[in-house]
Amino acid sequence: MSEPFRGVLIGCGFFAKNHMHGWADADGAEIVAVCDLDEAKAKAMAAEFGIARTYTDAAAMFAAEKPDFADVATTVESHRPLVELSLANGAATICQKPFAETFADAKAMVDAAARAGKPLFVHENFRWQLPLIALRDALASGAIGRPTYARLSFRHGYDVYANQPYLAKTPRFALMDVGIHLYDTVRFLLGDAADIHCRTQSLKPGIAGEDAFVATLRHDSGVVSTIECSFFSKIVPDPFPQTLAWIEGDAGTLELTGDYRLRLHKDGTVTETDVEPEIPAWGDRPWHAVQDSVAAFERHVVDVLRGNAEPQPSGAHNLETLAMGLASYQSAETGSTVDLDRYMEESAR
Repeated sequence: MSEPFRGVLIGCGFFAKNHMHGWADADGAEIVAVCDLDEAKAKAMAAEFGIARTYTDAAAMFAAEKPDFADVATTVESHRPLVELSLANGAATICQKPFAETFADAKAMVDAAARAGKPLFVHENFRWQLPLIALRDALASGAIGRPTYARLSFRHGYDVYANQPYLAKTPRFALMDVGIHLYDTVRFLLGDAADIHCRTQSLKPGIAGEDAFVATLRHDSGVVSTIECSFFSKIVPDPFPQTLAWIEGDAGTLELTGDYRLRLHKDGTVTETDVEPEIPAWGDRPWHAVQDSVAAFERHVVDVLRGNAEPQPSGAHNLETLAMGLASYQSAETGSTVDLDRYMEESAR
């Protein structure tokens, strides 16, 4: 059996623990060092997961460890320098979402990966959630015929600020935090979009950015989809962190419900399938679907490193997803529908 791929983690914040658990379960990968500007965070993460070496300087870590891959789990403003550093050191690189603050930065990272000849992944784990994979499989099987309309909904009132207080101070919040995930998911389910129209709201007192939005997309295939997100909804029971879905076709309708049921409305009947993932040994509710998807994504990274798969999603693929998020702000500010091809062309100049 070949030696495991040697990896490093950069960024030891709240969500990075899920990354570390996933890597511990990923056959063929081993995290050999962790890095954080806050030495105490790096040491705490290393102690929890039995990692021998910690760093506060990423360049020093790359020079000493020479890893096969790097997992960049930091906030967005640091992504470009860290990703370019990782690629320059010959490491396959995973970048946390949102990929970049600007389209130009994202394109620069994609270009750096091409020059390095190394895989560049964006950690879009929603597409690796078991319920959404089941929904995609049902669509691919022709269960509802030709899709015509879709709605994805991520509405809740869960206190996300308790574990990640910086979210309350982020001027671009809901679209960049979860909207990016939802846009990647709708592309995963229904293909690329031609244009987008968006409205944003700031509902919770005291936050800096938007905490709710509604976007309408026209896909290249002709499907129209609506993406809804809110961090200020009063729902009992609260569905966090589930993505609910409703997709109509010319032969039926698929519905993904808040209790992890996939329902097929067809020929005058409704059939139902349980698509709830198991709770990982290290996981717990209500996070288990997300935690399971992180582990699935990281197993996929190992498959790519072994040469058995292509990155899903790659940095190049995520350029359009990022463009959808950035174009949503333009749409909300101007009240206009934004043509995505034109937006990307102009943003790349």
